[in-house]
Amino acid sequence: MTTKQQSGARTGAAKANPTLGAQDALSLLIADHREVADMFEQFKNLGDRATASKQKLVQKICKALLIHTQIEEEILYPIVKDDVKGEEDQVDEAYVEHAAAKDLIRQLQDMSPDEDLYDAKVNVLSEEIEHHVDEEENEMFPAIRKSKLDLDVLGQELAQRKQELQATL
Repeated sequence: MTTKQQSGARTGAAKANPTLGAQDALSLLIADHREVADMFEQFKNLGDRATASKQKLVQKICKALLIHTQIEEEILYPIVKDDVKGEEDQVDEAYVEHAAAKDLIRQLQDMSPDEDLYDAKVNVLSEEIEHHVDEEENEMFPAIRKSKLDLDVLGQELAQRKQELQATL
């Protein structure tokens, strides 16, 4: 979806898709946040010699983060920036935080777990994501909840795009 297309969340137009679970947009995004946090916790519990497990888990983390950032950037952030008063700066900061995370993801995708700084980069990525999630959930999401956006329709849009991306990445 381009930013020029009008979201059903803005118009209130319901887009029924029975294959997607009925979950409002913020619940879907929060579930993604918890899933990634759990994976980072699993990483921290792996031993130094678990290189194959580390690499597999980091690949899952990176894929989940890339999908999550893409659905937020394509669908959520343009709507929030246009339709939720006072959140423009928060959205701009979120884009910058995503860019920093994607840079670390690229670095990790080009590394192996036995290289110097691999664990440090995963830990920094984890900390950056934790900070980003805290700001979204405690600042941006409450403002979105108070807005007139149809979070159920927006949730369907996010879920559909997420499903598309999972099939292609």
